[in-house]
Amino acid sequence: MLGSVTSNALASTLNALALRQSVIATNIANVNTPNYRAQVVSFEGALAKSIEEGSGVVTATITRSDEATKLNGNNVNLDTETLASTEALLRYQFAARAVEGPATSMRTAMRTN
Repeated sequence: MLGSVTSNALASTLNALALRQSVIATNIANVNTPNYRAQVVSFEGALAKSIEEGSGVVTATITRSDEATKLNGNNVNLDTETLASTEALLRYQFAARAVEGPATSMRTAMRTN
């Protein structure tokens, strides 16, 4: 399985979701910072294309949010960021379990009595 498109895609997904969690935390920390523009992590489209091409390897990109700003120039929406954080956490846990499954199966198969 190592080096397969699936394992590459799962590794890319875990890395991108960890980055997304970090960026969301930064956004939340700056919710009251004047002129702070929220950042957004994107990787899903590039990941799908990479899988189609037979690689599964992709690097996430960080861009500035183009959402409307408040009077102080800040555009962080705490509700949106909290929801995005929960979604990223659940997706990370799901992907981690997908990675863990084959390893657990291999350990079980290699056990001797």
